[in-house]
This record gives sequence, C-alpha cells and structure tokens, in this order.
Amino acid sequence: MVSITNAHNDLVHDAVLDYYGKRLATCSSDKTIKIFSIENDQHKLQDTLTGHEGPVWQVGWAHPKFGVILASCSYDGRVLIWKEENGQWTNVAEHRVHTASINSISWAPVEYGALLLCTSSDGDCSIIEFLSDGSTKSFKFQAHLIGSNAGTWAPCIGDGKDFTKRRIVTGGCDNLVKIWKFNEDGTNVVLEHVLQGHTDWVRDVAWSPSNLGKAYIATASQDRTVLIWTNDSNDSTTPWKKSLLTKDKFPDVCWRASWSLSGNILAVSGNDKVSLWKESLNGEWESAGEVDQ
Repeated sequence: MVSITNAHNDLVHDAVLDYYGKRLATCSSDKTIKIFSIENDQHKLQDTLTGHEGPVWQVGWAHPKFGVILASCSYDGRVLIWKEENGQWTNVAEHRVHTASINSISWAPVEYGALLLCTSSDGDCSIIEFLSDGSTKSFKFQAHLIGSNAGTWAPCIGDGKDFTKRRIVTGGCDNLVKIWKFNEDGTNVVLEHVLQGHTDWVRDVAWSPSNLGKAYIATASQDRTVLIWTNDSNDSTTPWKKSLLTKDKFPDVCWRASWSLSGNILAVSGNDKVSLWKESLNGEWESAGEVDQ
C-alpha cells in the first residue's frame, strides 16, 4: 500500500489512478492538482498543476487512447483539460458554460469517443466532446432545480454508434436521481426515469460497469443511506426497483459510491471510512469489509 502524506496544504477531495495504475492525480481545496508516479509501492511527485481559482473537487483521467489527458473541475465554475507531452503538463482547454461550482466530471465509455459529463450547482449538466482537430463542442441541459451534485455514464451497449442507447444518471439537491438518454443525433438528452427514494441531497451516483443484462445503480445521500436501483431488462420501458443497501443508516453522510471494475463489489465512503459491500445469492447486500485509511 502506498501512503502519501502532506501532499497538499488543505483538504484533499479526490485521488484517482490512471488506466495503468502508474500515476496518481490528487486535488485539493488549496486550488492545486498534483501528479505522482507510483512504482514498487513508492511515490514521487512529478508535477503540480495550477490554474483553478477555487477548490478543486474532482479529477478524471481520459482513456489512454486519447493521450495522457486529465480533466479537473472546481468551485470556480470551470473544467480544465490538462495534457502531458514529453514530460510537460499544459492546460489545453477550458470549459466555462456554468454559472456556479462544477461538482463532478465523468468520462464516457471509450466507445463513445472523448466525451465528458459535468454537473454543476447551477442545476445544469453539460457534455463536452473533444474532436480530433483539437476543437470542442458541447451542450447543456437543466437536470435538477436546486443543484446537480453528481453524474456518470451507463456502460456501453453494442458498438456505441447508436446514440439512443447512450445513458447517463445524475443526482441532485432535489433528493432525486434522474436517468437520461441521448436523442437520435446525439445533440441533447431526454429524461427517461425519475427515481425517488432519498430524503436529502443525493451526493453521488454510480452505475455498475457490469453489462450482463441487469443494470445496477448505487446512490449515496446526505440522508445517511445508500440505495441500490436495479433494472432486470436494462431497457427504457422496465421500471427500476429500489432497495436499501443496509437497513441501518450509516453513522455519517454518504459522500461517494464506487463499483469495482467487475461490478460486483460496491465501496461507500463517509466519516473517514470506506465500507465494502457485495450481493449475496439471495439478492441481499452484505458487508465485505471496511477500510479505515
């Protein structure tokens, strides 16, 4: 296990390994992003990226097919795109269409191309497409009336060319979870399902990467619960079923939820702890351990 201490001068909000697990990107309220190389349980600071004017909430690595590219989002209402070439990091693009904090970013499945989903406290979400000539195009849609806290993509179905099979899920300050699908030409999204169950802000949404006919979405909330939503047919006409991850509430706000790459283990973070959960053969969710660090 690699332990990095005193990396930032303020709270660390996110830490993400790249596709190969060789680099770690971290971000903080100190307005910086740090890039570390990871090798043989050792870490080395490679670079410190500056450019945001407020706390940096989240970072996300693009698929290596598109190069060594990192996205970051901040309280300053901007998404910055960073690229490494010949060992040097530069800011190559800026996305500024929101009027408030951008709270989360999520790269699309690689089959869709270089698409990035952004959610904002202004209630809107936006999707940026990075084109091969270096330009970008984007569209924005109203998702949650009070504010959008989190969003992510469904796994790719088919070859990715059918826009209407592309789906995203968002969670907001209206306590709602919403599922959206793209229109036929991929220029906007339409609301497909509204999932009600939480009694306070939805802090995170996570769509399981498993693509075996049954869809799973985990939602973490300020109401100290995590809900598991399932769709047996994984299509637009079948209603979603909800169940509590655990009958007892968590001791603190549930901030983040994340699936393992195989989609069978769910990690939930809150109160400086990460708990692991797995589904039993009878469909109940049971503890699979806890991480204290």
